[in-house]
Amino acid sequence: MNKTLVVFMLSLLPGLAMAANSHDPSPEEHDTHHSEHSSHHHEATHGVGQPGKAAEVSRTIEIDMSDNMRFSPDNIDVQSGETIRFVVTNSGQLVHELVIGDMDSLLAHAKEMRDMPDMEHEDPNMISLQPGEQGELLWKFTDAGNIDFACLLPGHMEAGMKGQVQVK
Repeated sequence: MNKTLVVFMLSLLPGLAMAANSHDPSPEEHDTHHSEHSSHHHEATHGVGQPGKAAEVSRTIEIDMSDNMRFSPDNIDVQSGETIRFVVTNSGQLVHELVIGDMDSLLAHAKEMRDMPDMEHEDPNMISLQPGEQGELLWKFTDAGNIDFACLLPGHMEAGMKGQVQVK
């Protein structure tokens, strides 16, 4: 069995386990369940940066997301105050996302996504792409230090789908 197929099969296990434990909610539970999953927003944390403005973009960096559970590149250097246009491509056959944050918040968000697999979120520090899709994420890096990014879909970050931006 090839490595990509093994990784794909392993990435499905958390979802299958959660599906086995799910139940059909009552109408009251469904309303609560729906409101928890329909749209979920997170605030950018201090030291990570802020959403960028197109007029302030200083350069474009292309990032590929693939089913080998890697970002390419996975290490990026930027200057403090720089606004980057990330052109993100999902070259795989699975849904992938790129979420910018500090590792503690990324780990907490990944746990939330395991607990609520139907969670949909549209935050300025993230992009989620279907297989073959391409999109853009504009981000201004305001403080020097290391900023993390990862795919928070269940099993993806754990399989190594993460990277880091060094802000100088």
